[in-house]
Amino acid sequence: MTADPNAATQSFPPPRPTAPHPARYLVPALVAAAVAVALGVYGKVHDPAGTAFNLAGFSSTGAVKSWLASVAFLFALVQLVSALMVYGRLPGPRWAATLHRWSGRAAFLVAVPVAVHCLYALGYQTYETRVMWHSLLGCFFFGVFSAKMLLLRSERLPGWLLPLVGGLVFAALTVVWLTSALWFFRTFGVTT
Repeated sequence: MTADPNAATQSFPPPRPTAPHPARYLVPALVAAAVAVALGVYGKVHDPAGTAFNLAGFSSTGAVKSWLASVAFLFALVQLVSALMVYGRLPGPRWAATLHRWSGRAAFLVAVPVAVHCLYALGYQTYETRVMWHSLLGCFFFGVFSAKMLLLRSERLPGWLLPLVGGLVFAALTVVWLTSALWFFRTFGVTT
């Protein structure tokens, strides 16, 4: 009698999937902390230049910054709605995930010049409560955003982790917008 090499082998129970090691979430958290602290330290030790850029058609750098921050916040709202579609909390089109990815990229690209202006021209300041929260959460936003980008590449994440980190990104950007652009528009009027 000969053995058939193509015959089914004895069935063994499939190996149980191993839970991800908690340390793999430590790296994104450490990167988030490092980014936030590095931005805060740079903003604190850097001698503020007073201005970083101005765009033609705007009356001031504050107006430029407020409008760019408002555009970033608008994209963040699209992020929130599209995330709810992706997770099945709202009905949405099949391309909701694509909308989510591209609105996030756009929000980040629009937020970067605002952050550069804030850090280079104004620095990390704490002279009043609004400004302190703006500085703190501006640095936190870029830190937690960095963590989210790293977590997106991870496999077998707990189902609650990305929505939690995404919610932190959205909440931080919301407070940053409230303490800057909305404050600017309420103080100086909606100007360009």
